[in-house]
Amino acid sequence: MDLVDKEILRRLQTNATLSVGDLADKVNISKSACWRRVQKLEKEGVIKERITLLDAKTLGLSLTVFISIKTNMHNERWASQFKDAVMAIPGILEAYRMGGEADYLLKAIVRDMPDYDRLYKELIKVGLFDVTAGFVMEEIKCTTALPL
Repeated sequence: MDLVDKEILRRLQTNATLSVGDLADKVNISKSACWRRVQKLEKEGVIKERITLLDAKTLGLSLTVFISIKTNMHNERWASQFKDAVMAIPGILEAYRMGGEADYLLKAIVRDMPDYDRLYKELIKVGLFDVTAGFVMEEIKCTTALPL
């Protein structure tokens, strides 16, 4: 990956709707060369997908929650059930298996506290040892752009 590829990626991270022509102009290469580079980056899996980011608050989803989970079940069967449950619960946007204090860390966005309570009740059906939630008071930085 050279500097032109990185510049293409920087531009697409901030505006995936750029036409190939506009993108080519911004990175100073021809349209066909730009198209080939974008196709190559997609084929290599560097560009995973092109999506539209929505504003959660505008859609009435005003509560962001980070959920820290500890479990005393460390077997493949339980982990698979937990993963299935997390995948099926609307509102959970991100899920990570962690090293350290917590076993799992989830990020959820919900309408309000009763909506979080609904999510929590779905989550605990799997059998958890300890669940701790942190509620976002102010979003200081939120980006999807990777540092290139």
